[in-house]
Amino acid sequence: VPMTHSEPKEANMSVADVRRHGGSVFVLQNALELVGNTPMVDVSNLSPNPNVRLVAKLESQNPYGSVKDRIAKSMIEDAERTGRLVPGQRILEPSSGNTGIALAAIAKMKGYPITILMPTSVSIERRQMLEVFGADIILTPGEEGSNGAVSRAQEMAAQHPEWCFLYQYANDANPRAHFETTGPEIWRDCPEITHFVAGLGTSGTLMGVGTYLKQQNADIKIIAIEPPLGERVEGLRNLDDGYIPPVFENWHGRDVLDRKRVVRPRESIEWTRRLVQECGIFAGLSSGASLAGAVKVASEIQEGTIVFIVCDGGWKYLSTGAYTADLDEAEANAEKIIYF
Repeated sequence: VPMTHSEPKEANMSVADVRRHGGSVFVLQNALELVGNTPMVDVSNLSPNPNVRLVAKLESQNPYGSVKDRIAKSMIEDAERTGRLVPGQRILEPSSGNTGIALAAIAKMKGYPITILMPTSVSIERRQMLEVFGADIILTPGEEGSNGAVSRAQEMAAQHPEWCFLYQYANDANPRAHFETTGPEIWRDCPEITHFVAGLGTSGTLMGVGTYLKQQNADIKIIAIEPPLGERVEGLRNLDDGYIPPVFENWHGRDVLDRKRVVRPRESIEWTRRLVQECGIFAGLSSGASLAGAVKVASEIQEGTIVFIVCDGGWKYLSTGAYTADLDEAEANAEKIIYF
């Protein structure tokens, strides 16, 4: 009997949707078509309020392992479309890991050489993954964190105008990827959403998703997770530390955000461990930070549905002891290693 295929009922139906409706899926043309349409999982067993539902958006299911797959694909395709990136041109980008990994993977597929600047304070697995995809790596001082890598990349971009500096912190294709894909997916799969919680890094996820969701329902609350002033939490950013990403300003971040919640390193670790132990979701530490923030929000409202982002999986952090080491030791490590 010859195989038959059912066309999706809607262009943006996910693979899971098609199968749920009794259809089969065409073989995808390449791995880039796997980016997006990530699943959502109910983890309300972690909610402190029985009337508040917690739903995890599993961005760890993207092909290169993180939410940053979306913006890497978006930024490269936008640069190609506008002529900023042409065959054989070198790509330059600062990254604490996930964006760099996704960019390196896509650059390898498309034949672009790429240079990634990253702090020494990232987990060893992140550097190894960049090496797998053939990226040239320039290490910057770990004590300077992500900001140090950004500054050095800006200097190199000025020295090499012939390179393509994508600069995720100011690239409109970053939040636009979330406005066009992540936000619509959440609204499609969980239209009852009342609150959206995500970490504040480049701010692209919060700006893109938040702007889209508020256009659908202005009552949805958008909450950013940030570290305490002067403290490092998995590469998250506190806007009062002195650097405000241009993406945040350009997308009117102060109007989009309804509030910010502070999450400390120990809380991130504790909730990451609960996510894997009680829900079977093996996530990175920044996901625990978002979950911790979502739990705080859940304890303050009477009812609702909170969606939070699971940014990446836990595989890249096994060397840190974050999942099995003594909690005090894991917390001490978290002060030294960028996880996001």
